[in-house]
Amino acid sequence: MKLRRDIFQAISDPTRRAILVLLASQSMTAGAIASNFEVARPTISKHIQILNECELVEANQQGREIQYQLKIDKMKEIDVWLDQFRKIWESRFENLDNVLNKLQNK
Repeated sequence: MKLRRDIFQAISDPTRRAILVLLASQSMTAGAIASNFEVARPTISKHIQILNECELVEANQQGREIQYQLKIDKMKEIDVWLDQFRKIWESRFENLDNVLNKLQNK
């Protein structure tokens, strides 16, 4: 039975978040990704596999190499989820600004 993973499990690991940052600027092979970390390449391959299963990255065969790239559309799901909190924070900061302004004007 295959484990069902979601994007939040994928981004919970700092190495996977770092891989996403690397792929945000360009597509890369697994070897190029692994060269940025001080862990064994199979470990990085496992992280890439999880990101791929969660559809945060996609693999494209180019000759004998596989290039991995970020899937922006899936990243938007994270942003949509975070947006609900962003609205709460903005509202609280606005309320704090109002209180500070009232205190300052007294």
